[in-house]
Amino acid sequence: MKKSALLEAIAGKNRGLLATETDKQAILAAVAQLEDRNPTPRPIEAPELLDGNWRLLYTTSGGLLNIDALPLLKLGQIYQCIRAKEAKVYNIAEVYGLPYLEGIVSVTARFTPLSERRVQVQFQRSISGLQRLIGYQTPSEFIEQIEMGKTFPAIDFNINSENQQAWLDTTYLDNDLRISRGNQGSVFVLTKA
Repeated sequence: MKKSALLEAIAGKNRGLLATETDKQAILAAVAQLEDRNPTPRPIEAPELLDGNWRLLYTTSGGLLNIDALPLLKLGQIYQCIRAKEAKVYNIAEVYGLPYLEGIVSVTARFTPLSERRVQVQFQRSISGLQRLIGYQTPSEFIEQIEMGKTFPAIDFNINSENQQAWLDTTYLDNDLRISRGNQGSVFVLTKA
């Protein structure tokens, strides 16, 4: 089965941090084979499948993987939480380092469907800080606090979205696996959390 081949190829690669060039080629080939068998050819029209908290299994995104390159920090779990009804997405990266200094880096965005598989993404807010000070427990609780208008004792600022041209294609979607490709050529493989 193509899905198990992809999951096997990304196993042990720490979301891409440990992937060699050979690994990356094999993973991208497995991704392409699975995309050819997408059971949901119009994913934007399937909000019941898109909606929810997705945990990142693998990416080629340097922006995400480079968080791990910061001194004393290690990248923890990364989530992309989609709220289809509100047309919002929350990207949340958990960061670990020294004891009691666990952090979080998050970005909130609004999305607009452009086709049956592509959305335009407009980043709106960024929140970065220590998990303890923010009161971070889970992605769902954190999103609930954001939606209630809470301000956080963190680096918390609005993002000017006027000149943003970001988009994301969902190229594979089933009940528990999603593959997306971004405008900067990045690939994302996620599982329902």
